[in-house]
Amino acid sequence: MKAVGIILAGGNNNRMGELSKKRAIPAMPVGGSFRCIDFALSNMSNSHVQTVAVLTQYNARSLNEHLSSSKWWDFGRKQGGLYLFTPTVTAENSDWYRGTADAMYQNIDFLKRRHEPYVIISSGDCVYKMDYNELLDYHIAKKADITVACKDMPADADVSRFGVLRMNEDARIVEFEEKPIIAQSNTISTGVYVIRRRQLIEILEKSAEENRFDFVADVLIRYKNIKRIYGYKMNNYWSNIASVDDYFRTNMDFLKPDVREYFFRQEPKVYSKVDDLPPAKYNTGSEIRNSLISSGCIINSRVENSVLFKKVFIGKNCVIKNSIILNDAYIGDNTHVENCIVESRGTLKANTYYCGEKGVLIVSEDNERYML
Repeated sequence: MKAVGIILAGGNNNRMGELSKKRAIPAMPVGGSFRCIDFALSNMSNSHVQTVAVLTQYNARSLNEHLSSSKWWDFGRKQGGLYLFTPTVTAENSDWYRGTADAMYQNIDFLKRRHEPYVIISSGDCVYKMDYNELLDYHIAKKADITVACKDMPADADVSRFGVLRMNEDARIVEFEEKPIIAQSNTISTGVYVIRRRQLIEILEKSAEENRFDFVADVLIRYKNIKRIYGYKMNNYWSNIASVDDYFRTNMDFLKPDVREYFFRQEPKVYSKVDDLPPAKYNTGSEIRNSLISSGCIINSRVENSVLFKKVFIGKNCVIKNSIILNDAYIGDNTHVENCIVESRGTLKANTYYCGEKGVLIVSEDNERYML
């Protein structure tokens, strides 16, 4: 592959509420056995991008632990590999990443040392599969300066929190607006870009001189009438985890047979760090309907339309319905959980009731489970 990969995984998002207090958004568990960043990493690996840099910043401990070994995504190699970059104090700079462009600029030496002619930039908070070779071939065929992977959203979707673009008949982007109040199009940017490496270095250096730090606002929008910027349409499943509702909906999508088939069984595969855990155990009294149950779980009650992540314990006479239970949660006997997201390592006491009546309820209980 004649491209180097960059995954932007450092941003904070207040719309994730309590969920972002423990971890970065790219480290959020998805689909029972994945982390959000696994999809971008797997796309890089499956597209034979041999050198990938992950730029982390906010609340990155959990994400760094997940990326502690690169072998799970086949980046444990002599040539290339997986690089993890966090903000570093140097003689010239002591700032945190002030934006996506600034994050790449602070690691510009990485780009200058590489020899690949192209760079594939991806965000770490999206759930999708893509062959970056097809994207790169499209970029070369169009003789584009920058190519943006985009997707047509349903007519009733709220696109005001995305970058909204409009293309001409030749697929060249003629309008690009970031998070518009009133959107003029339902075509959005998916946060995946292709650009020539030398051109990216020049743009980043010029942006830094002008104190411009955001790749979308200060590069894509600013240069749309100067550079040849084209759009590449995606047609498969794509979801961006940018709010609690997005996160809940994305995990619930994995309860649909076609989505499970697409991510779990169809090639190319999605890879993740594997924990050495026993299979889920279903004791007498357990009743499972349309749910994903991960390794290490122990179930003693009814679970319906829910996603349970690793090492979850469900006590006796419980009802778990339309909910997401994150890793290592303990749910005591006679507990009712409905329309909720239960935080990881949380302990719900016996004989309690949790229900998200006006939307998804985030349940974060730090009760000492051994004192129950």
